[in-house]
Amino acid sequence: MNGRITFTMIKPGAVAKENIGPILKIINEKGFHIVAMRLTQLSTLQAQTFYAVHKERPFYNSLVQSMTSGPIVVALLEKDNAVEDYRKIIGATDPAKAEEGTIRKLFAESVEANAVHGSDSDENAIIESDFFFNHSERFYKSIK
Repeated sequence: MNGRITFTMIKPGAVAKENIGPILKIINEKGFHIVAMRLTQLSTLQAQTFYAVHKERPFYNSLVQSMTSGPIVVALLEKDNAVEDYRKIIGATDPAKAEEGTIRKLFAESVEANAVHGSDSDENAIIESDFFFNHSERFYKSIK
């Protein structure tokens, strides 16, 4: 993975606890440029669509319910090696297993309420970004 963009979402629990600023500060301090960002709220259909890859998993319904419980912040981030570097700073999905200083160690409540989402591949970064921002693929092609 060596693309220049990744996608992140600050989840409802972290937004409700007013952790947007501290999370964005970490993102900026780690050298990411915020290309696009907005506050929004997922409908049930949007959450089901975004997380369709997990549809057969036992946690799917609770994930959809959690992700529609309040506002989220979505952002398109730019940096060399964006996906891999962002995955390092967010930490393990389970905050109990996340390294000290990572976003999830600092702000997550549980595996499900893990504060942030981050793309797991360059391809998914484009797909996920396009779900919220129409211009991400054009941007990605312009910096490749």
